[in-house]
Parts: sequence; C-alpha cells; structure tokens
Amino acid sequence: MTFSELIDRVGSKGPFQLLHVVLLGLPVFGIANHNLLQIFTASTPEHHCRPPPNASAGPWVLPMGLNGKPETCLRFVYPSNASLPNDTQGATEPCLDGWAYVSTRDSIVTEWDLVCNSNKLKEMAQSIFMAGILVGGILLGDLSDRFGRKPILTCSYFLLAASGSGAAFSPTLASYMVFRFLCGFSISGISLSTVILSVEWMSTQLRAITSTSLGYFYTIGQFILPGLAYAIPQWRWLQLTVSIPFFAFFAASWWVPESLRWMILSGKSPKALKILRWVATFNGRKEEGEKLSLEEIKLNMQKEITLAKVKYSRAVLFRIPILRRMTLCLSLAWFATGFAYYSLAMGVEEFGVNLYILQLIFGGVDIPAKLLTFLSISYLGRHTTQAITLLLAGGSILALIFVPLDSRTLRTVLAVFGKGCLSSSFSCLFLYTSELFPTVIRQTGMGVSNMWTRVGSMMAPLVKITGEVKPFIPNVIFGTAAIVGGSAALFLPETRNRPLPETIEDLEGWFLPKKESKQEVEAEKASQMIPLKPCGPGLSPS
Repeated sequence: MTFSELIDRVGSKGPFQLLHVVLLGLPVFGIANHNLLQIFTASTPEHHCRPPPNASAGPWVLPMGLNGKPETCLRFVYPSNASLPNDTQGATEPCLDGWAYVSTRDSIVTEWDLVCNSNKLKEMAQSIFMAGILVGGILLGDLSDRFGRKPILTCSYFLLAASGSGAAFSPTLASYMVFRFLCGFSISGISLSTVILSVEWMSTQLRAITSTSLGYFYTIGQFILPGLAYAIPQWRWLQLTVSIPFFAFFAASWWVPESLRWMILSGKSPKALKILRWVATFNGRKEEGEKLSLEEIKLNMQKEITLAKVKYSRAVLFRIPILRRMTLCLSLAWFATGFAYYSLAMGVEEFGVNLYILQLIFGGVDIPAKLLTFLSISYLGRHTTQAITLLLAGGSILALIFVPLDSRTLRTVLAVFGKGCLSSSFSCLFLYTSELFPTVIRQTGMGVSNMWTRVGSMMAPLVKITGEVKPFIPNVIFGTAAIVGGSAALFLPETRNRPLPETIEDLEGWFLPKKESKQEVEAEKASQMIPLKPCGPGLSPS
C-alpha cells in the first residue's frame, strides 16, 4: 500500500479536504494584501516645494521642467527682502522647507518625505520586506522539516499579525522597515507550509485543482486590497486592517492537521494513526479508519521510515546530480517569475492609469489566467505549462520596448497580459516544485527554490533605476530573464499523474538513463548523508 492509497482509504475527496483547503486558503487573502500593500501605503502623489516663510504674500512661482510641468524637487532662491518674480528665470535650490502634496490620502511617502533625494528609501522599504521573505524561506524550510509544518504555520500567522500591527504604529521609517522585514519573514512560513499541507492531504487527481484554488484565494485578495485602500485613505489604518485578521487565522490554525507524511517519516506513527482515523470519521469512513493499525502503517511504509532516519544536508540539493539539475532549473524559473512579476505588479503608477482601477484589472486577469493554467497543467502537463507562461511573459515585456510612452492603452494591455502569464507561472511553480522534491527534503527544496523568487523581487527595484540611463534597459533585462527561466523549465521531468516521490530513489527513474551505474549513484548519495547521532533519554536528534 502506497501513501496515496493510504489517503484514498480514509477518503481523499471528502468534506475534510474541502474544510482543509478553506482553512488554508482564507489567510491567502491577507498574503496578497501584504505583498502588494506598498502600492497604496507608499504611493507618491503629485508634490512640489513648500514656499519659504518670506514668500507667504503674493503669488508663488515654481521653476518649470523640460516636460512643461513644475519642478518637484527645486524652487527659486528668494532673498528675504525681495519680491517674487513674474517669470520662471532665476537661481534654484532644493526644497529646504519640505514639500506640499496634492493628495486626499496619506502614505509613508508623505509622512516621511520619501521624494527627490530620498525617493530610493521607498524602494528600499519594499526590498527589505522581500528580504524578510528571502530569509524566512531559507530558515523556515529547515525548521519545518525538523519540527513539522503545522508549528511553523501557526507561529507564522501570529508573527505576521503582531509585526503587521507593529508596522501600523511605527514612529520612524527605520522601525517601519524592521516590522515589514518580520512581515516578510512570516509570509515565507505561511506560503511554504500552506502549499505542502494542501498537497500532501490530497489525492493525485486533486492536486492540480487544489493548487489552482489556493491561487484564486490570492486573486480575490488582489480585488479586496484596492477596495480597502479606497475606503481607508490613512496608511496606518490600512496597514492595521490587513494585519488584524491573522490573529483569527492563528486561532483557527489549531484545526489544521499536521502533514501525515511528515509524522510517519518522523517516527510519530501513533499520532498519524489517530489523525487518520479522525479524517476517516469526518469523511464518513469510520469503519475503514478503525481497520487501520499501527503495525500495518509501519509495515507498508517501512522503506520510507528507514530512509527518513538518515538526515540530508541542504548541500545534497547541489551535489547529487539528480537534485542539482532539478534545483538549478527550478531556481531559474522561480527567479525569473519573481523578478519579472514584481517589476510589473509594483510599477502600476508608471502606466498613467488610475491606481485603483489598474490594480483591479491586474487582479482580474488572474481569473482567466489561473483557469487556463489549471486546464494546461491537467492536459498538457506541468513542465510545458511552466515554459509557455514564462516565454509569453518575457515576450510581452520585451514588446513594451517598442511601444511609445504615450500609447497608454497598448502598454497597459501588454503589462496586464504579462502579469497574467507570471501569475500563472507562480501557480504552476508552487504545485510543480512540491511534486518534484521527495518528502524527506521537500520543505527544504521548496525553501531553497522559492528563495530565488525573493532574490528576483529584491533586485527588481534596483534594475528599474537603470532606466535613468536608457529607458528600455529594464524591460530588456526583465524580458530576457523570463525567457531564460522558461527555457530552463523544459529540462525538468513531467509529474502529471505521478505519485509524490517519497525518497531520492523515487527520482532515479525520472532522470537517470538506464545505462548509468546504480552503484555509482548509491555511492554518491551515501557520501551526502549525515548519520543521526545516538540520543539519550529525553533527547532529540540534532
């Protein structure tokens, strides 16, 4: 009896699975809010220099820029005893008395004057948030493999609620950035654990639709955010509003069961049996659950349990040829997706369209995109879908180079299409990556691969700065990266209708040519294993 058959025996398509997806999916609404929150909390309104105190009487004239609009970072130099000039000629100086903002809402930009020479601090705040997601992906993947998926998920809910609320009351920009870093850190724990827990409790046939359903929760979250931002013009209250619900998700997470695979392979079979029987009862298969015994579970999964006693280091992902090829290809795909996605998602102000409407359009394109993704991964396969979505996204971004800046409609259409393709790429990647890595290192593999999308999202704001040299340079870089990532996906094996791999041995038939010596493979894997040290009473393996 395989693990998939064990799940089928207690019901893999019953009411438990529906409740499980809902409990895991509801917090994804909030993940979308936090990921894209700075579109609104860090929006930059029209602004100009405040007049000096001695210019309180009479008309106030600003220097004009090359575009025919008033300068945003310069003002005329006026002696205290001089009258205001009637033309735009004269010496200029920076905005020594601050800025006046033309806006009905506030943001971190208006509160801490993140404009002109300080405008890069706005991008730094978003990069630090992404850095938190990066660090969380690295650390929490290992911790999840050691302590379980559920504890990491529960703690991450609480940390996001607390740090998000802390950001709302930040007295300084520095403290705001610290809390945003912690928000990003906790989001990694939620994202990784949610994907693993949702996939491992589902039948092979339901894995694709489950992954797509979770993607739609994220899409709906993108619809919710513009509405909240429109109704709550104060950035602190908006930050608090999207953070408070995670206290409720923290409480509800106690109803989410631990990963059954992880429990069995970690020597917690009695607890796994108890949960299996509970699931069977919930699904109306109580008799089938009562027939299960501890001895039967251990006997049928003896091979997996034995292999789980050997701990693999993270280095195994790069030293064993099978895993190295898979990790490198997935890392390229993850990097390209995050790199290009956040260049479009966080740049909605650049298209000259109403911020709220464009964000609704950006969210709306995910509905058909994810539906097409579901159909594609179900019938064409995972690696084909992954390649197509990234190649199309890269093509649409490169096409922006040839569209004039004043053609706002066409530029918006291309951006929306590219963003839809990248959203599809994310949906496919979460499912595809969880299906490729074996159970014994799945969370670690997910963490390492997913890390690269955060590296990409951190680099995206820096690449945008190259547009000051030549406007087309950022799109060349973003588009090329997406095409390279799509090409890398073609070198991965197909996982459609295959059972989840439990061990590294399960991957051999997917990658290795038959002529390769099995003894050589075994010798290579053995060199990467770290044997567990004997434990005394009350101690756990280190």
